[in-house]
Amino acid sequence: MISKINNWLKKLGPGLLFAGAAIGVSHLVQSTRAGADFGFGLIWALVLIHIIKYPFFQFGPRYATATGESLLEGYKKLGKGVLTAYFILNLATIFTIQAAVTIVTAGLAANLFGITTNPVIWSIIITLICFLLLIIGKYKLLDNLMKIIIITLTISTVIAVTIASLKTNTTTNFTQILPKGSIEVGFLIAFLGWMPAPLDVSIWQSLWAIEKQKDKTAKFNTKQAIFDFNIGFVGTLFLGICFVALGALIMYSSGETFSNNSVEFSQQLINLYTKNLGSGMYIFITAAAFTTMFSTTLTTLDASPRAMTKTFDLLTNKPHKNMYWLWLSFLALGTIAILLFFMSEMGMLIKIATILSFLTAPFFAIINYLLVSGKNMPEEWRPSLQLKILSWLGIIFLIAFSIWYLFSL
Repeated sequence: MISKINNWLKKLGPGLLFAGAAIGVSHLVQSTRAGADFGFGLIWALVLIHIIKYPFFQFGPRYATATGESLLEGYKKLGKGVLTAYFILNLATIFTIQAAVTIVTAGLAANLFGITTNPVIWSIIITLICFLLLIIGKYKLLDNLMKIIIITLTISTVIAVTIASLKTNTTTNFTQILPKGSIEVGFLIAFLGWMPAPLDVSIWQSLWAIEKQKDKTAKFNTKQAIFDFNIGFVGTLFLGICFVALGALIMYSSGETFSNNSVEFSQQLINLYTKNLGSGMYIFITAAAFTTMFSTTLTTLDASPRAMTKTFDLLTNKPHKNMYWLWLSFLALGTIAILLFFMSEMGMLIKIATILSFLTAPFFAIINYLLVSGKNMPEEWRPSLQLKILSWLGIIFLIAFSIWYLFSL
């Protein structure tokens, strides 16, 4: 029985890495706040955006395993301008996104481990730990470590939700809500935009799928890749609902307002949970929160350099030795530099990164669809009619969503 479970887990990989990258700020912060502010009223939005974005994320591992090349190589076939646009957009956001997830992780580490409450010091420590893990273990360690992290995260979160539901004295209301007013609508837009992740994460998926195929013992074909992705994707939806439930069961109508400071926010979050669930739940809450953010920090620190390395090689038409390590070092140092010297500008930097992520979603949706439907894709693995219809509806929604976002600024 144990050997069967081990063999099953061994076949999983990029799908859990997707979950690790996606289950971060969008879940811990946005989903919890959705539950705190609206109860269970935004479950419809959570489910809808997962359905809308599903095809475009799934096309990453589908294309990679069916063709043997990443989405980035496909983008180059669509035109060098497409690949250049991705390189510029990614370069404009990778440092800010990495800094944002690292600072939230640092706030949780400060509350969990003590030592110091300085989030910048903790950010440097966490960045160095992730950097060393990737240098020493490379993809294989990341693959194996993420399985432990996701299992820990799932168990601790489910325990927290179960106890919260047993201890609540209020009647649960599942009436769905359409937010009104500029503040509520603004939150809904941010919630939809970052849930479960920006669409360019599909590129990371394709790169991880190529790496997984190099492990000849895993037999990672297209069928297995889609199954693997579905496991990770359903996991992100399930845990998103769990975090909404935690916010709804514990924080809804509590009158608590959250601080924008990462350490203070983390302390408020943990205190509110333990106050309502009991001090015995402290370890489960902190474990769930910290593993959520650490998994995101680790996977993004690996994925962005991997994507930039491949893009640079394709744009220059030749491979460059040790380029991944150069980009990894560049991202780690750039992240630390932002946190050391530009902390006061983090809000503006994150806003710029958010806007770019929102407005480029239709771009990634369209080009991913064109690739999996095009002549380079083996016919047997092209999307079914149902998946094509879902893709068309998704593209229309994302374009409308971007227009709505622009008018709401």
